[in-house]
Amino acid sequence: MKSIATSDVFDVREEAQVCMAAMRLLVRKRIISGRIRTIRCFEDNVLVKSTMAEPSEGEVLVVDGGGSLRTTLMGDMIAGAGCSNGWAGAVVIGAVRDSVALDALDFHVKCLGTSPRKSAKHGVGEHDVIIEFGDSRFVPGGVVLQR
Repeated sequence: MKSIATSDVFDVREEAQVCMAAMRLLVRKRIISGRIRTIRCFEDNVLVKSTMAEPSEGEVLVVDGGGSLRTTLMGDMIAGAGCSNGWAGAVVIGAVRDSVALDALDFHVKCLGTSPRKSAKHGVGEHDVIIEFGDSRFVPGGVVLQR
């Protein structure tokens, strides 16, 4: 994919949005773009893990964890699986863990924060739903550009 400056995207696409939430970039892979897939789950990462285990052609997983920093929705093992399966990265509206190990991966992770606690394993959540966060809408099948 040809690299394009974010400001140039806004010059030609009036519908482009900026996520206004303060998020942390935990990895060296700073720039990604890809089709959006979404999961909504709260303190339960079973759907995140199973989705990252699926093959991808450079998609970006947006995970709405309800903003919880109490438990984590992704760590280095889940992100590593995503990286191995062709995912470009993840935007986690919640917490992740293993931030030092995440930095070693060729995978993009943005999140609200970190926590050492594991999540529940009940498999509760929703796939491919519209997520609204930070004055933006993340629509499955849309495109996300992260810089």
